[in-house]
Amino acid sequence: MAQVLKLVPVDQALRSFLESIPEPGQESTEQVRTEEALGRALAEPVTAPHALPPFDRTTVDGYAVRAADTAEASSSRPAHFRLAGEVTMGTAPQLGVELGQAALLHTGGMIPRGADAVVMIEDTQAIDGTAIEVLKPVTSGQNVIREGEDVAAGQVVIPAGVRLRPQEIGGLMALGIVQVRVRARPTVAILSTGDEVVEPDRQPAPGQVRDVNSYSLAAVVDQAGGRPMRYGIIRDSAAELEAVSRRALGESDLIAIAAGSSVSVRDLTAGVIRTLGPPGILVHGVALRPGKPTILAVCGRVPVVGLPGNPVSALVVAGLFLLPALRKLLGLRGPEWASIRQARLTAAVASAAGREDYLAVRLEVSPQGLLAVPIHGGSNLIFTLVRADGLIRIPPEAPGLEADSLVEVRLFR
Repeated sequence: MAQVLKLVPVDQALRSFLESIPEPGQESTEQVRTEEALGRALAEPVTAPHALPPFDRTTVDGYAVRAADTAEASSSRPAHFRLAGEVTMGTAPQLGVELGQAALLHTGGMIPRGADAVVMIEDTQAIDGTAIEVLKPVTSGQNVIREGEDVAAGQVVIPAGVRLRPQEIGGLMALGIVQVRVRARPTVAILSTGDEVVEPDRQPAPGQVRDVNSYSLAAVVDQAGGRPMRYGIIRDSAAELEAVSRRALGESDLIAIAAGSSVSVRDLTAGVIRTLGPPGILVHGVALRPGKPTILAVCGRVPVVGLPGNPVSALVVAGLFLLPALRKLLGLRGPEWASIRQARLTAAVASAAGREDYLAVRLEVSPQGLLAVPIHGGSNLIFTLVRADGLIRIPPEAPGLEADSLVEVRLFR
């Protein structure tokens, strides 16, 4: 008789799973060149070795002045200033600004001593080569970026657990930090099971299907910062699955087993996982559609996710459980989903109470704002997701969602 799954709520299953995954150690880090660190997870906080900017500088082309000297300036009664000289770009000014004096400087140039503001060049007019008239007053600090206004010396500018984006790379370079310590990319073993599954380059015989899951899951892992390792197609044999799983246990940081998680006479995954070491299976069955027969386990220090074989179910479960596990191994902070957009649902959708549902939607732009158009399809239809821009969540306490409901769309990367 088939075992009846005891379904666990999604948030409870995820919490139990993540709490059982050991924190990544210092041995899982590496030093890399900053220019090669895009997309990598920072392993330790970065502290500014100096202030940024390192000196007071102008944000415009103009004249450095003492702001108080411009207080009465106007187009009808310009203020007269003697030129103290020009500040050369890339050098510290040798001149200073005194009462009634101005110094020509260019955007990014260093403010000379004595000056506390910059008059834009369009608010001045030249008298001759020795003097100008200022047509508009400025206040102290106007058109000036102060030393340390962006970053103070000793300040933690990027905490550990941040995935480095182009702006972080630029900021590190601005501080002269040309090497950073990042998390090593965790190796994720991907096992695809089933006697009916063949490689994509083969013509399936009647009753056979091409392998979708190991390739789509490998892409998910690669995009999220992991290192996917496909172990090929494993037949429906407990001995073969156990042998490959044990090899993966010694070679990887995380294991994903696609198919074999359903409750049936061919349910091999749960039995094999139980042989791989404690604490073993934490959850077998989640109150989720698609993805109810999901298995979550930790064997030794290696998290294991048993995913349903249907490709839509597998990708939904990967987003809900595999990616958070990978993020923990990377020490990442922040949201687990790439991006969330709010949209109006174009049609009512039904759901079964007590189960958390995820439904694919396509986004459309309308004069009224962003619209979420439901895409209905079975969990074995991969092009349901190809046609979609993201997923919406129907909470377990809701019998569905009404048309025109405001929903959050969790965008695919």
